[in-house]
Amino acid sequence: MASTEGDVVAVTEDIDKLSVSTQELSIKPTSIVETVGFQPHLSGFETRELYKIALNFYKEKEGKAVHLSYEDKLKLVAFTQQATHGKCTAENSPELGVLDVIGKDRRLAWQNLGDITREEAMEGFIILLDKLCPLFRTVVEAQKRNIEEQERRKNEEKLKRIEEEKREREIQEERKREEEEQQKREHQRRQIQEALNQQTYHQFKAYAEQQYPGNPEQQGVLIRQLQEQHYHRYMQQLHQNRLMIEESAESEKKEIDETDEEEKKSEGRDEVGNEVVKEGKEGKGEKESNANNGNNEEEEEDSDGEPDWPPIETPKMWTRPGVDEFKDTIKREAGDAVIRVGHGETVTVRVPTHEDGAFLFWEFATDGYDIGFGVYFEWSKPETNQVSVHISESEDDDDEDDYAGEDLETGVNGESNPEEKPSSPQISVIVPVFRRDSQEEVYAGSHQYPGEGVYLLKFDNSYSLWRSKTLYYRVYYTRPGFTDNPS
Repeated sequence: MASTEGDVVAVTEDIDKLSVSTQELSIKPTSIVETVGFQPHLSGFETRELYKIALNFYKEKEGKAVHLSYEDKLKLVAFTQQATHGKCTAENSPELGVLDVIGKDRRLAWQNLGDITREEAMEGFIILLDKLCPLFRTVVEAQKRNIEEQERRKNEEKLKRIEEEKREREIQEERKREEEEQQKREHQRRQIQEALNQQTYHQFKAYAEQQYPGNPEQQGVLIRQLQEQHYHRYMQQLHQNRLMIEESAESEKKEIDETDEEEKKSEGRDEVGNEVVKEGKEGKGEKESNANNGNNEEEEEDSDGEPDWPPIETPKMWTRPGVDEFKDTIKREAGDAVIRVGHGETVTVRVPTHEDGAFLFWEFATDGYDIGFGVYFEWSKPETNQVSVHISESEDDDDEDDYAGEDLETGVNGESNPEEKPSSPQISVIVPVFRRDSQEEVYAGSHQYPGEGVYLLKFDNSYSLWRSKTLYYRVYYTRPGFTDNPS
């Protein structure tokens, strides 16, 4: 019994000898956390995230790439215990065996941390590991670069996604605008076509009944075909009239610009001529004579250029009732003033200006259906004072014969042989061609002579596919001093 007690005492003494002194394991709670801050290479992380990286590194590398002293290991373990469980107390610390020397040392190191928070314990673990192991710095920097690269890719993907969403929205908006515009054009097209169909239905129906008597199905097919063709011809006519008006406006603007430019040049020549005359007066009489002769030659050259046409007055137009009475009067007065305008044809009535006249008047009406009407003026000296009628199969043919060019205002000719075909005179638009409901009212108008030339009265039936029109017209002039609106 005595020997047993002696053995226990001996073992206890040996354990005491193996224990690490309290002084050696003493860890001041704030010695690491407060006096040593994070190095720059440790910045850019949250404390918990960096602590997790440090703890994983320690577990993986300890004993392999990292070799620490016993005291340093105790300090690191103490920081992990404090970060995990908080302050060391009897409740959160496990029981230790009699021979558990390492456990006692760990508990002692844990107790020495005192009341530092878990956040401070994590910071202490990180700073101590970074101080003891230089390899940890390389791992942290690599991890930081990896995180920055991931963040960069994330931002790039975010920007790319935003750009794609923006592009998709723009495409959707553009597609929506195009669809709305298409719907708008389609709605306008249907409105125009429905209005035209209502106007022409009875005419086309009567024609279809003549072509296919007793066959409603074929009549319906023919009516739809005629209505579709009529719509396309109508839109084509509108487009041509719009182009004609635009060309007329552009040509007038061009003439104004050319006139202004010519006036500037003329003013410059006058100034030069005046200087020459002045120098001649100061010098010899011979120089004065030469300068005057030079001015005369320049004036003669200017007079040989293209004529400066006078401005064109705006025409006056009106309508009046009494279509039947007007047509009866025309039949009685002059039979040649009744013209049949075939389908697809254009009739041009050429009315020369009269030397005693100042205004041209026109009146016309038709049987049953409307007709296109316009007035042009040809700047040429009339070869006769008789009214003549010219019929062409289409508006294009008529333009080719009368104008020999596409520009009505400037009279520009196409490619042609001057020996075979003389240059055409200039044509000005007085009234553009538009369809007139002359079957309901008598259409009349007047225009003051712009000068010597020939008026071209256009009666256009080129848009009609199958209907001929009977035209009744009258033209006359009045002398100066008479009213220009006898109605």
